[in-house]
Amino acid sequence: MVMRVLVAENDYHLASSIKRGLEAEGFAVDVARDGRAGLARAEIGEYDALVLDVVLPLLSGYRMCARLRQAGNWTPILMLTAEDGEHDEVEALDNGADDVLSKPCSLAVLLAHLRALMRRDIRERPAVLSAGDLSLDPASHRVRRGTAEIKLTPRQFSVLEFLMRRAGEVVGKRTILEHVWDFAYDGDPNIVEVHVRHLRQKIDEPFGRRAIETVRLVGYRLDENGG
Repeated sequence: MVMRVLVAENDYHLASSIKRGLEAEGFAVDVARDGRAGLARAEIGEYDALVLDVVLPLLSGYRMCARLRQAGNWTPILMLTAEDGEHDEVEALDNGADDVLSKPCSLAVLLAHLRALMRRDIRERPAVLSAGDLSLDPASHRVRRGTAEIKLTPRQFSVLEFLMRRAGEVVGKRTILEHVWDFAYDGDPNIVEVHVRHLRQKIDEPFGRRAIETVRLVGYRLDENGG
């Protein structure tokens, strides 16, 4: 899925491991090392899910979760608790978390929990995105032109999903970078052009279509009718 996730975790090695693992699956990941920084990012960022450790400096994961819910922020929250922490699990759920996972856990299990949360999140997300005969299924991670299945890399899939969720809108490079890579990405912004070119070679050119339009000096727009 093309999903932007905030991970609030003060264990540097664990946070780095989660970030690398999720990014390898096509997620855009921001990391906060304490609860206050995490809360500030969650309040201003457009995240698809939050992964919060219970024990965070300055502001606990419980309080961070509770404050977001009190402010009307219903972004899906996966809380990480201590192993066999039954009390932690109860308190996490009582404070508004959607799911709880005990540490340590494998990346595969973390991914499964995140994807389950996103499937349950009903905020204006259709099960399958479509633009004409171009379709993208976030749950099964499949893209099709008509009946022809198209194989994309995780990052290509992420870029396409982001554009399809905003079909008809002009989306700038920086916006794509912030949502599909991560908030703090400071590499070459031309990486977006590279991925868009590769997408065109897969979803457009073999089918004689032009779904992704370049709007000069502004960004890209995906044709609502699929090109």
